[in-house]
Amino acid sequence: MTAGKLYIVATPIGNLGDMTLRAIETLKSVDLIAAEDTRHTGILLKHFGISGRQIPYHEHNEKIVVPQLLAQLLEGKNIALVCDAGTPGIADAGFLLVRECQKNSIEIFPIPGASSLLAALVIAGLPIDRFCFEGFLPRSSGRLKSRLTQLKEDEHTLVFFESPHRVIKSLPVMLEVLGDRPAFIGRELTKKFEQSYRGTISQLLDIIRGKPVKGELVLIVAGYRKGIDERKVHIG
Repeated sequence: MTAGKLYIVATPIGNLGDMTLRAIETLKSVDLIAAEDTRHTGILLKHFGISGRQIPYHEHNEKIVVPQLLAQLLEGKNIALVCDAGTPGIADAGFLLVRECQKNSIEIFPIPGASSLLAALVIAGLPIDRFCFEGFLPRSSGRLKSRLTQLKEDEHTLVFFESPHRVIKSLPVMLEVLGDRPAFIGRELTKKFEQSYRGTISQLLDIIRGKPVKGELVLIVAGYRKGIDERKVHIG
């Protein structure tokens, strides 16, 4: 029996017009769609007239679901993996399934499309020939400070995912540990209320304090510059 194929399918991060024709064709053709949130993906599928069967697949159930998906792939079923928005596997579940497919010689195909990470990088106005993606920073203040200290002398442009209630806590620690570097916040990218903020870390902090933001954020910070970022910044 010939094994099925796994497709990693990118979906829009907000604007449905960013859905690619290839993504639509792929989701229509597969036997099963592994979705981060089946309700959320159901809305997308309905919009594009796709009636594919779904199964929930996310970071909280992947150890249980991956063997099930693998079994179906080995039986010859084709499966598409999608997340709530953007490209699967970036700061969400996907790695475990891809690794198991590799171990079992199952073909894996990327269906490229939207990514908030890349969308933010290309409009941030910071060097992107080299960048370091850190995903979500630790929640606890101690671990947050420790992680930023590790990144302090990294010359790559630093990219983070943040939520509105966490960014107000992480920016002051960044200011203290990294210094007052150039930075960028992209909010609700490609959506109706999309906004971009540029300035230094302290300027972005003033903006956030003055008018709390809503929606998912991409935070980008300039890399280490010798002699400039070695100055101490005192808060208070």
